Amino acid sequence: MIEKIKEKKRAIQLRKRGLSYSEIIKRLPVTKTSLSLWLKDIRLTRAQQNRLRKKSLTKLNLGAERKREKRLLKTEQIKEGAIKEIGKISKREFWLIGIALYWAEGSKQKKYNPSVRVIFGNSDSKMVRFYLKWLKNFCNIKDEDINFSIYLHETANGKRAQRYWSKITNFPLNRFSNIIWKRHKIKTRRKNVNLDYHGLLRIIVKKSTNLNRRIQGWIEGILIENK
Repeated sequence: MIEKIKEKKRAIQLRKRGLSYSEIIKRLPVTKTSLSLWLKDIRLTRAQQNRLRKKSLTKLNLGAERKREKRLLKTEQIKEGAIKEIGKISKREFWLIGIALYWAEGSKQKKYNPSVRVIFGNSDSKMVRFYLKWLKNFCNIKDEDINFSIYLHETANGKRAQRYWSKITNFPLNRFSNIIWKRHKIKTRRKNVNLDYHGLLRIIVKKSTNLNRRIQGWIEGILIENK
């Protein structure tokens, strides 16, 4: 009993010095329940309250950062396993992937407009590189038969976007002179803004209506074979 009285007295002293419950528990062999009973009437100064608040926020931030690091590590582990599942891609698989990309992001011919050229648009640099390689390897398209347009919000830097897409595609800077400006007000939650925003690149193949018809046939072939 005497020992408990000593612990209570010591706990009150520590609390008056502005220590948190967890800090007191590290110094005394008591439970949080006991502290709650002993210290409920102890009032801390504003400075002490601010210190504990900052300490709590720091602890929360550290905890959040540790969770973030764990998620990133888990993400990398899952990705590494998934990469191994893919393995080496055959020429035919590359061809089919390109068809699927165009199916998702390319311009389609319609009954009311059967003369649409091959036009592909995306803002993903890796996808753009893949598609250009597919055009050259499977559609026999030469560099001189490709035109580019950049769709860009008016708040963006046009010259920066031109340099970016020139570097991504390995095409000369002068091939990106055509910028279509988006004039409407931006309302977005996207993270790729400011320096990370480069607009959307449209890749247009000259005199390619027949190629577009052929690609439509490839797409229909995939559908027919997988009914």
